[in-house]
Amino acid sequence: MTVLPADGLSLAAEFPDPAHEQWQSLVEGVLRKSGKDVSGSAAEEALSTTVEDGLITRPLYTSRDDAPDAGLPGFAPFTRGGKPAGNTAGGWGVRQRHTTPDPARLNEAVLADLENGVTSLWLTVGDAGGGVPVSGLARALDGVLLDLAPIVLDAGSELDAAATELLRLYAERGVPPQSARGSLGADPLGQAARSGAAPEPASAVRWALRCAREYSGLRALTVDAMPYHEAGGSAAQELGSSLATGVAYLRALTEAGLGVEEACAQLEFRYAATADQFLTIAKMRAARRLWARVAEVCGATRAGAQRQHAVTSPVMMTRRDPWVNMLRTTLACLGAGVGGADTVTVLPFDHALGLPDAFARRIARNTSTILVEESHLARVIDPAGGSWYVERLTDELAESAWAFFQEIEKAGGQAAALESGMVAERLAATWAARKKNLARRKEPITGVSEFPQLAERTVERETAPSAAARGGLPVVRRDEAFEELRSRSDAHLAATGRRPRVFIAALGPAAAHTARASFAANLFQAGGIEPVHEPVQVDAASVAAAFAAAGTDVACLCSSDALYAEQAGEVAAALVSAGARRVYLAGRPGEYTGVDEYVFAGCDVVTVLSSVLDRMGVA
Repeated sequence: MTVLPADGLSLAAEFPDPAHEQWQSLVEGVLRKSGKDVSGSAAEEALSTTVEDGLITRPLYTSRDDAPDAGLPGFAPFTRGGKPAGNTAGGWGVRQRHTTPDPARLNEAVLADLENGVTSLWLTVGDAGGGVPVSGLARALDGVLLDLAPIVLDAGSELDAAATELLRLYAERGVPPQSARGSLGADPLGQAARSGAAPEPASAVRWALRCAREYSGLRALTVDAMPYHEAGGSAAQELGSSLATGVAYLRALTEAGLGVEEACAQLEFRYAATADQFLTIAKMRAARRLWARVAEVCGATRAGAQRQHAVTSPVMMTRRDPWVNMLRTTLACLGAGVGGADTVTVLPFDHALGLPDAFARRIARNTSTILVEESHLARVIDPAGGSWYVERLTDELAESAWAFFQEIEKAGGQAAALESGMVAERLAATWAARKKNLARRKEPITGVSEFPQLAERTVERETAPSAAARGGLPVVRRDEAFEELRSRSDAHLAATGRRPRVFIAALGPAAAHTARASFAANLFQAGGIEPVHEPVQVDAASVAAAFAAAGTDVACLCSSDALYAEQAGEVAAALVSAGARRVYLAGRPGEYTGVDEYVFAGCDVVTVLSSVLDRMGVA
């Protein structure tokens, strides 16, 4: 809407519309100053970034970046939301996850959640899953109004026992079948992906038939894409796997006698939400568009709106500096909510450390509350709709996901693709490429690979119960390589009373060395290696004494290129004479006498740090 002043003229009337070529020309000028002589579209491409699935994020989007018509909210293809009013009625649902095995403690936790804003409960049930025993479910739900609080089960191989017990509790507490809400969480293909065993869909189909006949508000099946995300898969691979799984369930349910509309109504889809908020927004929108296409082809006219449950990514959660996880989950929750997810689970910030405490659960549930009630994110229907960037990203992600879905279908469907190892191979290849970016800090992890705090007190939590051993897809974490390095440093600290150290040999005045000294200190601390920067400035005459006082046999030169040319060789020689077994230089590789290795932006930090610890004898 154009705002007009009293005289009726547009406030921007005197400003001409800039041409795309003008912007490119300005970009060319900036790039030339940085040494890149490019022009035209090449200048724009120089600022573009290729991400997973071959998607390219460009620096500027305009009306020329068109995408297919997204339709209207609540109408096919449901890109803009599954409901006409979006989440404006009261925000997205807040679903808290619980894995506490003790029924009494679980009851205390769920009641606190329900009293403070949680709208549904997601319970891990069964000894095999490491959750509350089926026999303890009644005690865990004591005092819970089951006709008001939807229950979602995650029972794995104990589906039959858990579902039977939940339905018994509905009957015992006088909840009419039509008032029961939630999901039994049956997911035989997801369970097969985790365990490596062959899927057994008969039980899930049986429960779906019963829910369709007797429990109109209770869904039987969950199409859980989390196993593929947790194995390192990309957004498109996660979506493609979910489509293949959903289609497999539709086939099984319709073959058992359900109509397509009834079969679609039995499914809820679960996706990971990451701290890349725009990719998360696009993922939720693309997922609905893709499933609407599947439903259309299968003949469903009313049930094409995908029911979505978003979960903040466990892959992105760190064990070191876990407080940063609050920021990550806030961005993920924002992306899921803006993307139109029906329900969002925010994992507690200490999720990777064990069982969360009451404070962590409170922060998790309040994340949604703040975004909905204070930031008012749910007051606008599809707030990202119309953004050229979001619409184009949604379209490109949908195309990539559909291609992976077709690949799975050509392989015989999701079950066959899992059994043959095709899915595992594709996910492993994606994760291998991402690990390289993590190791080079092209994908930085705040508090772990960037800005780590070695002196920070470790956050400790009660060990979470062990689930059954996984024989299927692996579980990965972004911080795993750096966590291994930090654990080696911790063991050294426990054995010797101090961490492994590196001496920062800063040459010249602060203006010359500060940037690279900070870079080197940050880099070495990512591996648990303590930087010693005392004194803050050395030269060839003083470096030997300073190095001896540092208590290490590894040093790193830090300064400007000009001072390296003047002093690096002499200082490196003095360090070697003083007993340095390894001399590093912060900067691009050059010809400096006495320097053994170089550390620079984009180098393989994990390999460098691992070799440093090896040479120090840190096991």
